[in-house]
Amino acid sequence: MMISKIRLTLPLIFFLLLFAQRSEGQENLLKGLQSPIVFKGNDSVAYRDPAILFHENVFYLFYTLVKTEGGLIYSYTAMSKSRDLIHWSPGEIITPKGQHLNYCSPGNVIRFNDEWILSLQTYPRPGLGVKDPIMYGTAEARVYTMRSKDLKNWSEPELLKVKGPDVGQADMGRMIDPYLVEDKNEKGKWWCFYKQNGVSMSYSYDLENWTYCCHTASGENVTVLTEDNEYLLFHSPENGIGIKRSSNLKEWEDWGDLIVLGQDQWQWAKGRITAGTVVDLRDDPMYGKYLMFFHGSGPNTEEEGDFDKNASIGVAWSDDLKNWEWPGKDPK
Repeated sequence: MMISKIRLTLPLIFFLLLFAQRSEGQENLLKGLQSPIVFKGNDSVAYRDPAILFHENVFYLFYTLVKTEGGLIYSYTAMSKSRDLIHWSPGEIITPKGQHLNYCSPGNVIRFNDEWILSLQTYPRPGLGVKDPIMYGTAEARVYTMRSKDLKNWSEPELLKVKGPDVGQADMGRMIDPYLVEDKNEKGKWWCFYKQNGVSMSYSYDLENWTYCCHTASGENVTVLTEDNEYLLFHSPENGIGIKRSSNLKEWEDWGDLIVLGQDQWQWAKGRITAGTVVDLRDDPMYGKYLMFFHGSGPNTEEEGDFDKNASIGVAWSDDLKNWEWPGKDPK
């Protein structure tokens, strides 16, 4: 009888020890982060529009890097890596230089046909100088992908003809902020979400031939997760990050409160919190949370000048997408 009790108890003890180790690992990770800021902008540099890939225990952070060079303002897509969210590799620019294109605002990275596919956009602002007023991307902004075998060497950007093969590039209309996600029901069917008429949606089976589907009201910088047979869409209105839910991509409902994190205490994000992208690491033993990367600008609003400067990337985490934590949060 005693032996049977021991046999029954050993698996329970093992489970409890495993749970304790996992909780301790998460606690140590969170305690190790001293600040919510991952990359801090300044008067001549802005870090914007984060996109995150977690692969083989490494975070690959792609982001818009806005730099002042020779009195002109350029936008790039850059990438940094980290194993602990504390120590990051120096940012590496992976897109060509040129104000007429300004490849930036990476959406996400997916695995397709033994390659990594990065979605991004152009944001043309030809001739923009540091003394000029705020200028947004022209009507020629379009969405693109880049390919890589190793997450180091990337192809030239390729136009995503999300309106279909019969619609020429000049007739596609202004579109930004692409995000790729596989259909929750049909494997091999991919959706591209992009900012146009709210958020628009097109689908493809090969990432080359696209069919337009539909659109819905939304802010910019969309991220989409699939869980519980639903699509969760994160988007950015004028300030903060909102969430919508849908089971069919055509009928959407708002869910939860607007997410503004610690904005009321953060001078570096007083102007705006936006571009939240979320990765689900709840099943990872080292993290066990949803992680959100976002960017904040401030202390001024973007309209007041903190658009191409003083923008920083931050991080927060959650168990349920409603209640968020971050380094230094007031425990009350």
